[in-house]
Parts: sequence; C-alpha cells; structure tokens
Amino acid sequence: MTTSFDCSDTDSRSAGLAAAQQAIANRQCIVLPTDTVYGIGADAFSAQAVATLLAAKGRGRSMPPPVLVPRLQTMDGLAVDVAPEARALAEAFWPGGLTLIFHAQPSLTWDLGDTKGTVALRMPDDEIALDLLALTGPMAVSSANRTGQPAAQTAAEAQAQLAESVAVYLEAGPRPESGSEGVPSTIVDATDFPLRVVRQGAISLEELRKVVPSLLGLGEEPGAQEHADAEPAAEAVEATGVETEPASEPAETADAAAESRTAPQP
Repeated sequence: MTTSFDCSDTDSRSAGLAAAQQAIANRQCIVLPTDTVYGIGADAFSAQAVATLLAAKGRGRSMPPPVLVPRLQTMDGLAVDVAPEARALAEAFWPGGLTLIFHAQPSLTWDLGDTKGTVALRMPDDEIALDLLALTGPMAVSSANRTGQPAAQTAAEAQAQLAESVAVYLEAGPRPESGSEGVPSTIVDATDFPLRVVRQGAISLEELRKVVPSLLGLGEEPGAQEHADAEPAAEAVEATGVETEPASEPAETADAAAESRTAPQP
C-alpha cells in the first residue's frame, strides 16, 4: 500500500516522517525531497531494502546508490582514510550539493551493490530530508525516477514513475524550490590524492579550490611528469563503482561517476 503526505501541512508532515521512518525500518522504499531533486531512499544497512530500491529504478548492482547522512560526524563511522582535504570540503559544503567518495569502513555489514570497496556520502541541505535522516540514520538514496527517465522534481512526478514500489511519498513542493531545472551534486573522488572532481554539478571547481587548491578538475592530470601514468577521469570514476546519474544528491548522482555511485544525488 502506498501513502502520500503533504509536508506543507505541519500535522501531515509529522505523520509523514513517522510513516517514512516505519517504512525504512520495514525495509521498504520511500520518496523524499532533497536540495537537488526528489530521491528514493532505503535503509543503507539492509541488502534487501537496497535491492528493492535498485529494482524500483530498473537498475542493477553495477550502479550502487550513494548514502545520505544526517550530520558530518557520521562520515567517520562509514568511511576510512578520510584525508584532511576531504574533511575540509565536507566542513565547508555540507549540508549542500557535494558528494564525496571514500573507502568504506570494511567492518560495515551492508551491501549497496558493486561498490569496489567505496561509498559515496552526502549531507543534503533540505530540512525534511535531514529531519528524516535524524530518525532513520544513513539512507541509500538515488534519484526518484526509473533509469533513463527524467528526475522527479515533485513527489507526484516520482509516484507517476515508481508507483507501488514505494511505500511512502513525502510531498514538499518542487525541488529545487526555485522551480528551475534540478542540478545534481558535484562529486569528488577522495579515495586517492590529489582529490579529483569526477562530476561537475552544484558546486563549482572554483569554489572547491578555495578550500582545497590541489583539487583536480574533471579530466585534469596531476602533473605533466605523471601524465603517462595518470588515470583518465572517466576510468577513475568507473574504478570507484560510483553512481553518477543526475540526482542524489538526491546523490542520484553519476546518484556516469556518481548516479554511477551517486545520482541524488539527490
């Protein structure tokens, strides 16, 4: 059974968050607003729930979803070998349109798909999404659409594509709120040094380099002397197993590089 909640109404929003929390606990999928577009979410620690999410989108394990987190500190519980530069980017741009790809904590009992040992993390800049994440903990989230179809900018658009495969729809109006075309998150591969942009999106390279001057842009090489051995950006993305479809954010970006490991993105 599918239920939709109008989150512009205070009582309906509270009921919707409670219903979404229960659906996540029951290993079901939900649709939620993010700061980019709408996302389809599931319990990141339930292989069954993630498989249901991928099936709802018509996607295989080769494009695992990113994980949305409620707070910056959650990063340390999900990722290892977090470089100071990556932490600085998270501190500067979370919550917001930045997805970071890390080496995943090897002790975690989850199965997001063929991740090649990585995880894509993002903290969305959306009050409803953060309120829900505070209740559920980290969620696997991809853009709320069937693969190959336009990303949903309302819960109603998501429901038209995903129908009964989702238990709870949280409607909060158009995303992004301006009503303009959704912009996916920028994705940065932080599994190696120097860090590298693998998908351009909501946050520009110029903004990122104000925090990490050594950051490589899309397709850039670390230096002429390393050019012969440098891994092309497209291959680097594939190597992380990240979702890069426009989320996703929300991440989902890649929710391509990240809705190769991260479409949000939402």
